Amino acid sequence: MKKHNNRPVKITLAHINDTHSYFEPTSLPLNIELDGKSVNPFVSAGGFARIATRAKQLREQAKMASRGFLFLHAGDCFQGTLYFSIFKGEANSELLNALEIDAMALGNHELDMGNLPVAQFAQRIDFPLLAGNWDLSQENGEKPVTLSGNAYVKSYSVTKSCATWITKEFDGEPIAIFGLSLDKMTDIANPDSDTPFVDALTTAKKTVQDIQRTGINKVVLLSHLGYEMDLEVAEKVAGISLIVGGHSHRLQGDFSSLGLEKDDPYGVCINDTYVVQAGFHALSLGHADIHFAADGKITQFEGRNELLLGRRLFLDASMSETGEDQHHRQACEFIHQHPNVVVCKKDPHVQSILADKYIPQVRKLQSEVVAISEQPLRHIRVPDEKGPSQVAPLVAESFVHALNKRGHEVAFAIHNAGGVRTSIREGEVSVADVAGKLLPFVVPIGHYDVKGKTIAAILEGAINNATNNDVQGTGSGSYPYTYNLKFDYQSDAPMGSRITGLSIFTLEKGWQPIENEKIYRGTSSAYTMKGKEGYEAILNMVSDGFVSQLSMADCFIELLQERPGLLTKRHLLQNQI
Repeated sequence: MKKHNNRPVKITLAHINDTHSYFEPTSLPLNIELDGKSVNPFVSAGGFARIATRAKQLREQAKMASRGFLFLHAGDCFQGTLYFSIFKGEANSELLNALEIDAMALGNHELDMGNLPVAQFAQRIDFPLLAGNWDLSQENGEKPVTLSGNAYVKSYSVTKSCATWITKEFDGEPIAIFGLSLDKMTDIANPDSDTPFVDALTTAKKTVQDIQRTGINKVVLLSHLGYEMDLEVAEKVAGISLIVGGHSHRLQGDFSSLGLEKDDPYGVCINDTYVVQAGFHALSLGHADIHFAADGKITQFEGRNELLLGRRLFLDASMSETGEDQHHRQACEFIHQHPNVVVCKKDPHVQSILADKYIPQVRKLQSEVVAISEQPLRHIRVPDEKGPSQVAPLVAESFVHALNKRGHEVAFAIHNAGGVRTSIREGEVSVADVAGKLLPFVVPIGHYDVKGKTIAAILEGAINNATNNDVQGTGSGSYPYTYNLKFDYQSDAPMGSRITGLSIFTLEKGWQPIENEKIYRGTSSAYTMKGKEGYEAILNMVSDGFVSQLSMADCFIELLQERPGLLTKRHLLQNQI
């Protein structure tokens, strides 16, 4: 193999991460102290059209300074807003293409709905998707869309035991770039079982060795491992010049004078490796001017994260009324002069894609009413003196309804309280209320077959975890709400016997006691089916579970549309009897 003769090179790096389908600007609250008085304005922040404008500016500046330009996305572009709920990745691919990024890392939320949406996304992109520790070598070729045959997907090389990496040449000098994702992906997302993830740290070491064998010594890791793991990789893996990270939503830099949290300085350096991360939700963009020496080490690094803001300040989150008094004018001047703020116009091309193709459909669904609630419906995680959640059992009912409508013969549902995010207010309920607020994460549902005694163990484990009863729980979000099940929980009974009076409802027989050895089919979200946060017993299913392509919001919207009286006082009262 012919080795490369290394030379110094200068580039400008631009990077974003965890954009989560926030294509439009966000109404961002700030807190500013001026002359001893607190001002709390709202600003229009971020969005892809502003990112495009700032990236073009940086690209032009790099060209004028005879620098290369490298634009990277460190993963998690999926989920977050109605743009993903509706378009399932189509808008993400088109708008990322419009930004002209050079590469993107695979994030965990890209896999919330399994491999298919990622495979479809990868068919539409015109940049590499770096997933260097994702082993696609045994992928089932009978799938509707596969990843292993897509040249844009740079996965784990079984023959080399390292990541497939790419190079970008700047003034004739190559820089190697590889991507890594969380190796515990099955714990927090839903990759297909035939495409496992390989240990990230080992892959990083072997990939750097593979790159160095070619003589290339300027190495960039595009990481969706999280900030702490990025720091660990920098400490333990020699030969990486730069780690561009995501997952932890860290906005490096000092934004405290704007009322935002102060973070580590931009570009933490550990063992000659610089680590950067650029916040979340497309509010900001990070960039740095970087000088690589001939030996691959960075000898000059100068950059920052920038909030990308509009010119005006607003008095409330709706951004309908501007602050025009003297105090707000002073605040506006203070914000615009902040070293980590850039006032950005929206790029016309990216804005036109949004306005012509996607915004109209989002606005339509925002106004599409699917139900009328005759009273406020309260959601609470753990029942209190006012009672349990009124919303979570209805969501659980929708899982059964949706799967049985499709012939899956499900008998009951269990849904974790944390899977529901808000209460339901009195009045009209729109698609946006459900998919954007109540059930905002596009997590699929599935079903599983378990013995009756396992159902009791599932419920007890989830409640023990939610209430820290003889266990160190992970939070109240695990509390289980059910449909077609009823039971009592005896908190002072010995562990393993706290669920009593467990019964199941059928139309033929009404309420009947659960039989310990009988097999029943239940439904839950794919997240719950992973056995996390007190749900370990669900892993004792008698055969492999089934995960659908239906999201939680899909199910609940369908139930509301097909049962117009679901949120009436009469129906709710019947459910409580």
